[in-house]
Amino acid sequence: MEAKEIIATRVAKEFKNGDFVNLGIGLPTMAANYISKDIHVNLHSENGFAGIWDKATPETLDKDVVDAGGTNVVLQKGGMFFDSLTSFEIIRGGHLDMTVLGALEVDEKGNLANWKIPGKLLPGMGGAMDLVNGAKRVIISMLHTARGKPKVLKKCTLPLTGKSVVDMIITELGVFEFINKELFLTELNQGISLSEIKKHTPASYKIALKN
Repeated sequence: MEAKEIIATRVAKEFKNGDFVNLGIGLPTMAANYISKDIHVNLHSENGFAGIWDKATPETLDKDVVDAGGTNVVLQKGGMFFDSLTSFEIIRGGHLDMTVLGALEVDEKGNLANWKIPGKLLPGMGGAMDLVNGAKRVIISMLHTARGKPKVLKKCTLPLTGKSVVDMIITELGVFEFINKELFLTELNQGISLSEIKKHTPASYKIALKN
């Protein structure tokens, strides 16, 4: 599998029956493709719908139905559409069991930077600040490095989206979890060594492998 598939597949394993899960822009939306048929969850897209959806085909394409990342999708039976006010009432009201977001940087204190790309003009951080404060659990799904530069750092260098908000980091190399505000490496992906993790992870972390 390619790196993003590895990450999306592992993210989907975090979903439990009955979960209400927000999927953020980009890589997080891929997790919808890997949900086990035995798991029944409701997905939330901050632009205004919830349920389970599939990527649109040429036969099912409706240009007005897109997920948070702008991909055309088809909402399955039982799903619903709503306005932005309702969407953010769900988020801010603490009704989401988890949100899965991408990141530019995460540091060893659980701080997250995921909205401002250096050198690019952006309209704002979107709903990310609301999501990291409103969801019961925050999972970051991202590539471990960007153009060879580490993304799991001792301290974020970019403007923060949230302070001490991250619960789990899932990359193509492995899984990190914040336990009692400390960062632990809990899983290594197949073929990945501890030395490779160390090489690409400036953050301080403890090792407590589950596998």
